[in-house]
Amino acid sequence: MQLDDFDKKIIKYLQEDASISNIDLSKKIGLAPSSCLLRVKNLKEQKVIKQLTAIVDERILGYEITCFAKIAMQPLNRETSTRFIEEAKKIPEIIECYTITGDAAFLLKIVAKSFQYYRDFIFDKLLSIPAVSHIETSIVVGTEKKTNLMPLE
Repeated sequence: MQLDDFDKKIIKYLQEDASISNIDLSKKIGLAPSSCLLRVKNLKEQKVIKQLTAIVDERILGYEITCFAKIAMQPLNRETSTRFIEEAKKIPEIIECYTITGDAAFLLKIVAKSFQYYRDFIFDKLLSIPAVSHIETSIVVGTEKKTNLMPLE
């Protein structure tokens, strides 16, 4: 899909603040409110904009630890992978799940309230999923860049 400058500006401002009013958005990009609203609607219908959401601070909600866990499966096949994905989608602490190449099948981004919480999470939730054979965890000790803004060039 080809995006013109108005579409790119709409996406930019909505990524920065999805709660911006249509009036304010139209003023920032230099379009009439009705034209702006029509373009936003079109971007949603074309699935360029998947959803408008709130970004919360996980620490304020009590999640002090962020981890990345590589998950190896044995056996690794379509059935065990599908089952793992279905189970991972049910676990709220797993906030991202990627199928990856290399020595693991999946990469998870997980939030935990404490190290003990994460330890229990591993035993009670991840290792209870059939075919999980190995978990390698990296704990985030600092966040140097975190954004949801997609480049528009």
